[in-house]
Amino acid sequence: MFNNDKQTIEELNILGKFRQGSVYGLFAQVKTRGGEQLLDHMFRNPLQDAQAINQRSSIFQFFQQQKLSFPFDAAQLTLMREFLDTESGKNKALVMAATLIKKLLSSITRDERYKKMMQGLQATIVTLNKCHQFIEPLAGIESPFQSRFRAIKSILETPELERLRLIDIYQALPTSTLAFYEYLLKGRMKEKLLNVNEFINELDVNIAVGNTATSRGFHYATALPPTINKLEARNLAHPCVDRAIGNDLKMDNNSNVLFLTGANMAGKSTLMKAIGINFYLAHMGFPVAASFMEFSVREGLYSSINVADNIGLGYSHFYAEVVRVKQAAVAAASGKRLLLMFDELFKGTNVKDAYDGTLAVTEGFADYRDCLFIVSTHIIEVGEALKGKNNIQFVYMPTIMEGLHPRYPYKLERGITEDRQGMLIINNEGILDLLND
Repeated sequence: MFNNDKQTIEELNILGKFRQGSVYGLFAQVKTRGGEQLLDHMFRNPLQDAQAINQRSSIFQFFQQQKLSFPFDAAQLTLMREFLDTESGKNKALVMAATLIKKLLSSITRDERYKKMMQGLQATIVTLNKCHQFIEPLAGIESPFQSRFRAIKSILETPELERLRLIDIYQALPTSTLAFYEYLLKGRMKEKLLNVNEFINELDVNIAVGNTATSRGFHYATALPPTINKLEARNLAHPCVDRAIGNDLKMDNNSNVLFLTGANMAGKSTLMKAIGINFYLAHMGFPVAASFMEFSVREGLYSSINVADNIGLGYSHFYAEVVRVKQAAVAAASGKRLLLMFDELFKGTNVKDAYDGTLAVTEGFADYRDCLFIVSTHIIEVGEALKGKNNIQFVYMPTIMEGLHPRYPYKLERGITEDRQGMLIINNEGILDLLND
């Protein structure tokens, strides 16, 4: 099972329908409550099998290529679901008697149950007809979803449902017919109809994800076996940032540590979030914000980007960082294949300890060749001390000075930055002048 680390989910803003800028919000284009529940389940349960990931991706691609629209009415689906969820008797004669009683009560009181039954059956007829019309041309196309199309088509073409679909909902429906389908659909046929309802939820998600991929210009990653230990991407960008600038990266057994330097505001944290989010989406089989991506399946993702102090536990900011590094170290030492990301390690302590800690931790994690490790820092001297490690690749986010003003291109370059613009920015903001006055 993919390790769903709570802090990482929070830092990368993965979940949350109503959370500003959440990754979930990008894909929350579903039309039904059932589709929403299925989408939420997928987000909370990334896959850990390369074949299953690639299969799901191929299904999303198929729906995207077909440019399909969701054909069902959400209100009708709700009525159908409520109709199927209400209990019915197991004896045909008793169901008939109960239906007659409901009809009688509806005519002499304000009892709504007979009307609800009628509306529920009508909604079921409409939905099943739309489902059959939608499936019929697609079931003949070879696709990764073809077996599912054919299975549902077979259900819809059973004699009982064929007759049901032929009923004219605009004509008065005899009570005996309503009672018969009340008995049939909530008894022997109930599991089949619940299967159809589940299929409709799948359609909802597949269409929504495909449409999001089209509108955002996303592509699909290819999952590789975990033993290969690879992460490669081209034009990888933060999916929630409009017009985000993409970057290329490649990590494998021979270069499983990415040591990232750069000035504050140069884009280090955003890049790390972009890597983490796309990595997570790729494990779901969802489209990613990259023109190309291949990755070895991992057992989990750990990040330390926005570590805060914990007043309740009495943790200072620095101690919270230490605890976080320990959690990741325990996971890596247990033999799990992980992606670990640390942004500005030990920024809650003095420069000397931050230097020593960053150097020691990076050297330690570099020895775990089955994991991928990304660490960023603005303590560039650490990079010089790490150059003896042959599996560490050094990259930086540059700063271009235009006069006295810095410009950030947000494009990765090879090497270790030499940028030191902290005092320049302080002077540009006029802080020292204010203090001197």
